[in-house]
Amino acid sequence: MFTGIITDLGEVLELEQAGDLRARIGTGYDVTGIDIGASIACDGVCLTVIAKGGDPRNWFDVQISAESVAKTTIGGWAVGRRLNLERALKVGDELGGHIVSGHVDGVAEIVAMHTEGDSTRFTFRAPEHLAGYIAPKGSVALNGTSLTVNEVSGCDFGVNIIPHTKAVTTWGTAQVGDRVNLEIDTLARYVARLQDWALR
Repeated sequence: MFTGIITDLGEVLELEQAGDLRARIGTGYDVTGIDIGASIACDGVCLTVIAKGGDPRNWFDVQISAESVAKTTIGGWAVGRRLNLERALKVGDELGGHIVSGHVDGVAEIVAMHTEGDSTRFTFRAPEHLAGYIAPKGSVALNGTSLTVNEVSGCDFGVNIIPHTKAVTTWGTAQVGDRVNLEIDTLARYVARLQDWALR
């Protein structure tokens, strides 16, 4: 489990397609404190650490299944790409965002951006089958970042991203047309499931 509070900006250092896709990700984390088998959310995708090292910079390797590549933005990764990173939640950690599983539901697209005060208002377009799970003042995880929904219109929804978030995540370089990993709120998923059962 994660909280959607980004704690490091990583960088794709290497990509190798050998059966599954293997990626080496540079990080500011102290990798001596990361266990093999640990989970790290990379742009919101929960991935398992299979190797690590620190020469000349700290890095960890992850193995990515074809399913994950197909359902997320990982297929568009290239060497040099920056990634939002978050280590898994520990018991007793502060829950600053919302409960995020790292299981991406689909890919949304940035369709508009404009300045609003010191912040930037982003408009995203969600896949139609996920749009019903997104509600005003609810939470979503976009590229692993916990964000609050301002408004919803059909498949489009808006969020405000403050300067601090832009400075410590990849949102500072986002552009219209970018595709982003979308994870809907777990509570919304279960409410919808209960409604389905109630209508049977």
